[in-house]
This record gives sequence, C-alpha cells and structure tokens, in this order.
Amino acid sequence: MAGANDDLKALVRTIPDFPRPGSQFRDVTTLLLDGAGFGTAVARLAGTIAPRPDLVAAIEARGFIIGAALARELGCGLLLVRKDGKLPGATIAEDYALEYGTDRLTMHVDACAPGASVLIADDLIATAGTALAAARLVRRAGGEVTGARFLVDLPELGGAETLRAEGIEVVSLMEFKGD
Repeated sequence: MAGANDDLKALVRTIPDFPRPGSQFRDVTTLLLDGAGFGTAVARLAGTIAPRPDLVAAIEARGFIIGAALARELGCGLLLVRKDGKLPGATIAEDYALEYGTDRLTMHVDACAPGASVLIADDLIATAGTALAAARLVRRAGGEVTGARFLVDLPELGGAETLRAEGIEVVSLMEFKGD
C-alpha cells in the first residue's frame, strides 16, 4: 500500500531542528488546516476500524482532535486522557518515561466501564510512552484496548512495535523516517 496516503503526507509540515537540533518535527497542524485533507484522514482511519469500539480514548492535546473526529465518525463515545491535574473529580493516573524524566496521564475513574472496548487515538506515535500509559489506564479501569490509531508513525523510534509487543493492534496512515 506504499504511496496510498501520499496526498495526506504532503500536507504534513516538517520543521527542522525542533524541539532540539537534528530533530525533524512532523507538524500535523498543517493537515488539520486543510478541511478536505483532515476529513479524508479521519475517514481513512475510521475505515481501518472494525468492529466499532465503545469508546475512543483520545490523548491530550492533538489526540483530542483526532480522537473526537474518529468517535464522531464511528458513532461512539470519547474518553479523555489528560495530563495530570487537568480533570476534576476522582481520577486514576499512570506515570510514563520521557527523554529527560517522567510525566503522568490521568482519566476519570468512572470514564470506562469494565468490559468496554476502547480504541486509543493520537496524532503521532514515536516512542509510545503516552499511548502505552493510556492503554494501561484503560486496562486498569477494566476496559479492553482493541487497537490504536495514529496519523503519523516515526518507525525508527519503535513506538508501534512497543505497542504491538503489548498486544495492541497499531495502524498509522503515514510513516516518516527519522525523528
């Protein structure tokens, strides 16, 4: 299926030397600015999902955009996975590793009913730290992670393989070499 999403790939801007020298930041905001391109991306991602999950778990921040659009397209609920301190009420939390330290994701303790089927959604998969933390939160709540969907995969960073090793099906529309 090489080249199948080249039309969308052309809408993703590359910003050199961000966030550090030598990096190639893949900026999906330019894809989001293109109404037809954004709609096509959501439809193509949705077309890879069967059966329909009960919930789409969207990871803050750009993942909210992708996850909300997918949930709407699929006709299912949206579960917000947020950075620590952003949700009111009772939450559960999961720490994950960053390049220089750790961070924490949270979700409402009652956001996912035991046995619910949940799809993880974010804009990009790199090392899988945030996606794996989100999957662990869903599983701790008793949900079943049915897969993960991303616009972009950076395969050299190994995130998709990390998720697959955890038994999570991963689909991305585009791959970019390098980080």
